[in-house]
Amino acid sequence: MTADAPRPARPVTLEDVARTAGVSRATVSRVVNGAPTVDPALRRKVEEAVEAIGYVPNQAARSLVTQRTDSIALVVSEAPVVSESLAAPGRERRPAEAPFVGRMFTDPHFGRVVGGLLEVLRPAGVQLVLMLVDDEASRRQFLSYLRQGHVDGTVLVSSHASDPLPRLLAETGLPAVLAGRPAQAVPLPYVEVDQRAGARLAVDRLVSEGRRRIGTVAGPQDMRAAQERLEGFRDALAAHGITDAPWAEADFTRVGGADATRRLLAEHPGLDGVFVASDLMAQGALQTLLRAGRRLPQDVAVVGFDDSEAAGACEPALTTVRQPVEEMAAEMARLLLGRIKQPGSSPLSMVFRPTLVERASA
Repeated sequence: MTADAPRPARPVTLEDVARTAGVSRATVSRVVNGAPTVDPALRRKVEEAVEAIGYVPNQAARSLVTQRTDSIALVVSEAPVVSESLAAPGRERRPAEAPFVGRMFTDPHFGRVVGGLLEVLRPAGVQLVLMLVDDEASRRQFLSYLRQGHVDGTVLVSSHASDPLPRLLAETGLPAVLAGRPAQAVPLPYVEVDQRAGARLAVDRLVSEGRRRIGTVAGPQDMRAAQERLEGFRDALAAHGITDAPWAEADFTRVGGADATRRLLAEHPGLDGVFVASDLMAQGALQTLLRAGRRLPQDVAVVGFDDSEAAGACEPALTTVRQPVEEMAAEMARLLLGRIKQPGSSPLSMVFRPTLVERASA
């Protein structure tokens, strides 16, 4: 460095904040570390001083004191998905509409989950770290990241019954909450919507419109949510005295919904009502029905599931079962923060009730 070169600015310290605020260093430390016992007037003075002189906490040092990173991981665990129908044995498996990452960023469900989590995490000063797990290598990488203490806890979105991650996550003993009830019992709290009740709402709506030849486009049957929506559909039809319950299976994509609807119509051309297991699938289903010359809802009434942006984008606008995704995600964040503060607390789960949103398709 030459003699006339500017010297680097000295980092702002806790002592600088204390002098500016006219309080002790200990008071500044308690405010910065989130201690709840600081007088509100003193807290405001410290916060104003921090903003005025541009103090940036040393996160590494702070973590040593609090034993927390003030960040949690949103982990989306997904096996490679193919589209197929169990109602059509022997049908060749084909790739899904888009790779895992592409599906995640185009499916409106994930954006709603993130929005609900941030609603709670931002005011708490907690950062959200997104991690994608879709094979054994990325699973090992995530578990190593978690065990090294880079985040305080995990919200896990895992849908497939064969996924070992819920069990592996429970074995770490670290705070975690699941988005949806797991296929196998694990000692972790979960938040979900009552899937069967949602399917009943859809069937009740179709029957109330005079429909009696009702089928369903079901989601992948290795996913618990899809299984329960199909079971709820069958139970609801039986409750109305309808014994025939035709169905076709596909992945939760627009292309999957269109393909399954084509197969369903080919085998049951007289259908006058369809329950589709997601709004995104319903977009494809409606396109298929219109191309087949069916008038909506005069010839065929359709009810979806989710009440996502896709429902409003359908033509005609989609009557659908609403699951309150944002509220569910916010509850996941609250449950996780509670477990982080009290690691030994008993896992508490919550099941939300669905509602029917009436639009033009049924």
